[in-house]
Amino acid sequence: MKVPAARGPVSTALFNALAERPGTNEDALEALQRTLAGHLPATLDIIGDDDLQLTLFCLYELHYSGLEGVSDDWEWAPELVRVRQLLEKPFEAALREAAAEAAGDLELPAQSRVTSDEVADILFGLAAQDSGPSLSRYVAKQASLGQLKEFLIHKSIYQLKEADPHTFAIPRLSGRAKAALVEIQADEYGGGRPERMHSALFARTMRGLGMDDGYGSYVDAVPAVSLAAVNLMSLFGLNRRLRGAITGHLAIYEMTSSQPNRLYGRGFRRHGFDTDVTHYFDEHVEADAVHEQIAGRDLAGGLVEAEPHLLSDVLFGATAVMAVDGRLSAHILQSWENGVSSLRAEVLDAA
Repeated sequence: MKVPAARGPVSTALFNALAERPGTNEDALEALQRTLAGHLPATLDIIGDDDLQLTLFCLYELHYSGLEGVSDDWEWAPELVRVRQLLEKPFEAALREAAAEAAGDLELPAQSRVTSDEVADILFGLAAQDSGPSLSRYVAKQASLGQLKEFLIHKSIYQLKEADPHTFAIPRLSGRAKAALVEIQADEYGGGRPERMHSALFARTMRGLGMDDGYGSYVDAVPAVSLAAVNLMSLFGLNRRLRGAITGHLAIYEMTSSQPNRLYGRGFRRHGFDTDVTHYFDEHVEADAVHEQIAGRDLAGGLVEAEPHLLSDVLFGATAVMAVDGRLSAHILQSWENGVSSLRAEVLDAA
């Protein structure tokens, strides 16, 4: 991915440090740490902080495809891992607060051990009570062609590397949960056929609308909450202690995506696009109807049966994604209903 434009002092300091190889720029690293230490205490909403979310996004990107022109030696540089941890702590705290609000009056089983079916029932209950704004219905019935493109831009930040954050969890699991995750991921990666990988299908959708399908091409255009929705997956996937959260995240994703994808496909067909564009959404209608059972009972449920103390983390992962995705959907819909773009105003002004 190309190095994006900085959004404030912290991301500027990060990019200055990454411009050189590790071990050659101690001054730049010290400047990054001082800048972060000065900025963090003043941040009232880390989920909506453009500078900090971009910084965290790029730190995580070192563990994915890397950044163009940046040495791969930075991936595990202790100084950057420390910076990442300093950002992760308040970010996780904010996610837990948002997740608790999304959970509402959720009641957990009284017994210390729960079955996989009981875990699945709790998750399906959460999915059913999700009352967030329906972006999918708006796309199906009202979205203009320009708004469809904006929708794809927001989704591209994750969908072009779909499945990768969850794959980090495979070596952290065992037995039934691991087998279930591998089964789901095999489908996400196209069953061994690169042209059927879900990220490749999404790229084809973007090309069908004349858009740039390059990985990370639209990072500069999206607001902090779009980056936060991806950063929380990386936070969960890269930290073994949060293996319960990444399984809960995937489970609720699978449980809440089949019907929205049906509506998304309908919105694109309303504008005259055919299967070449809608294949990504159509594929998820069918695949996620199967995956939701595997993710709920065998992945999340199997993990909790093996490690009962992880139930709260499974539910944290599920409710955190509901909270952040709900916030993102509310931002997009409010922007469109007010007749303005949901993308960053600075980028639009520059364009």
